[in-house]
Amino acid sequence: MIKVFIKKNEDRRLKLGHLWVFSNEISKIDGTPESGDIVNVCEHSGTSLGHGFYNKSSLIAVRLFEKSFDNDFAAYCKKMISNAFNVRKDMYPNRSSYRLIFSESDFMPGLIIDKYNDTYVLQVYCYGMEKNIDHVVSVLINDLGAKNIFTRNESYFRKLEGLAEEDKLYAGKIGREHINDGSIEYKINFSESQKTGFYFDQSDNREFTEKIVNGKTVLDAFCNSGGFGLHAAKAGASWITFVDSSTTEADNAAKNFELNELTTESEFLVSDIFVFFQRCIDASRTFDVVMIDPPAFAKSRKSIPTALKGYIKLNKMALSLVAKNGFLVTSSCSYHISAEDFLSSVTSAAQKASRQIQLLHFGGASLDHPRLPAMPETTYLKFAVFRVN
Repeated sequence: MIKVFIKKNEDRRLKLGHLWVFSNEISKIDGTPESGDIVNVCEHSGTSLGHGFYNKSSLIAVRLFEKSFDNDFAAYCKKMISNAFNVRKDMYPNRSSYRLIFSESDFMPGLIIDKYNDTYVLQVYCYGMEKNIDHVVSVLINDLGAKNIFTRNESYFRKLEGLAEEDKLYAGKIGREHINDGSIEYKINFSESQKTGFYFDQSDNREFTEKIVNGKTVLDAFCNSGGFGLHAAKAGASWITFVDSSTTEADNAAKNFELNELTTESEFLVSDIFVFFQRCIDASRTFDVVMIDPPAFAKSRKSIPTALKGYIKLNKMALSLVAKNGFLVTSSCSYHISAEDFLSSVTSAAQKASRQIQLLHFGGASLDHPRLPAMPETTYLKFAVFRVN
């Protein structure tokens, strides 16, 4: 097997458990691997550090596997998917829909799999994984009984790996699913949905917010399919305003509200969130609980300063809508924004809005999104609940 040697003293991060080898960390390569080949990564002395997929055109030159890899990717794939499935069943014994594979965090580099009953939606961001995707499809069909398998990739990350941008259908059809996140029902139309169809990463956080909404007026901004607001309705909120810039998503939220036979007084609005917030500010309209779950503001390090300004502006406006002794529920799904910077942006927003805040809860993604302590890249979602005076 081709060997990739790491520069002296550049292997410490890998020994701690990080799973990416960057191109500028390589001292030499014993052979001429092609993108997608499996290589043996060795420290300067020649001792093996593990195996992984090589990509000659990417800044991430090698994406490492779990230490137990024994040169048989088909067997490895079967084992890793089985391990991930068993963990999810332990965490969510009453659910049949969740994130099944969270790429490196489940030791399947560059692969995301969301499970919707018997439908499996993939995102593939690793050249080697794309090259070996038939093994993944085989396990999903033969071991887990998958009926529908297709991709919903983001072109930005595919480009970084030098992969074609088109989506693929591997089995069955692209249709609809009716899922349950533990207590709320959703209908997913994969032909018109965002990302893979549903944001599983906020499932546990949506459930947490049930603690603070009983008898209160709630604003669910960037509502998407309505998750936060639907949980608020279930937990006894007195009024809920759902707002999204997408007509499709606002309509989905309304349909899911009806699907769950909820009776809370509600409205479903289509508007740019900043425009809606300003209208509320101008009208002196407030809510007991304001929930904001915006898309990623920073997709690269270069965009961090602009993104932080955006988070400060958004949270300042949101805080202006919170009634006295109310709550702000706010999130950031931008990996490049650290937890410290995110909390600092909310603190700055509170100062600008002349509000005093108490942090009641701070968390991350749901349990089906495990993290590797040695790999910060596997931690991206920041979720915070503040009491506002």
